[in-house]
Amino acid sequence: MERLDKFIASQTGLSRTQAHEKIRAGAVCVNGKVERTKDRKVDPEKDDVTLSGQSVVYRKYIYIMMNKPGGVVSASRDPKERTVIDLVPSDMKRKDLFPAGRLDKDTTGLLIITDDGEFAHRMLAPGKGVYKKYHAVLRSPVGDDEVRRFAEGVEIDGGEVCRQARLYPDSDGCGAAVEICEGKYHQVKRMFAAVGNEVLSLRRLSVGAVDLDEALKEGECRLLNDDEVAGLLKNKE
Repeated sequence: MERLDKFIASQTGLSRTQAHEKIRAGAVCVNGKVERTKDRKVDPEKDDVTLSGQSVVYRKYIYIMMNKPGGVVSASRDPKERTVIDLVPSDMKRKDLFPAGRLDKDTTGLLIITDDGEFAHRMLAPGKGVYKKYHAVLRSPVGDDEVRRFAEGVEIDGGEVCRQARLYPDSDGCGAAVEICEGKYHQVKRMFAAVGNEVLSLRRLSVGAVDLDEALKEGECRLLNDDEVAGLLKNKE
């Protein structure tokens, strides 16, 4: 059992104070009846709670796929910049949302947003071996030598050596897909710089076995289903 105000705050983007205000205003119903008592106990899995006529669906954690646009920062909050959390629609907002695996401000594509810290660690930890796939538009074409160096582990500026990565040059033009299982600062850009190239634009295509939903326009989000959540911790066969 959980206090009504705490339950509403945990499942929406509202603060506890804002939840109190909604309850006092008569905007909250429990099992079809208006409830104005903030400390009323509810069973999140059995009681029907609505807020302004909309069901408050209980989810212990939430997992969101975003097609990240350029120009926004991958952070929960920023005093100066617009963040990816600012783009999450109100019906998906939760108090402790954060981007799991940050993308650079100018990088676009698949971004996972959640409030499940343990899950994010499992998805991102290099030792778990979950690959993230990107497509890079490059200054110059890449060939067999770059493929070999990526596979061996590129030494980037500062002397850090990256784990083995998979590089797939485009059949035409200056571009390549690259798969990495770690997330050093600006890693893909630094890896290409280490082999004498420059990334002009970068887009994340997949995490584990989950591809970006191309039906999502840049800046749009949707909830992941259970199979997709599990797929974030697996690699494609």
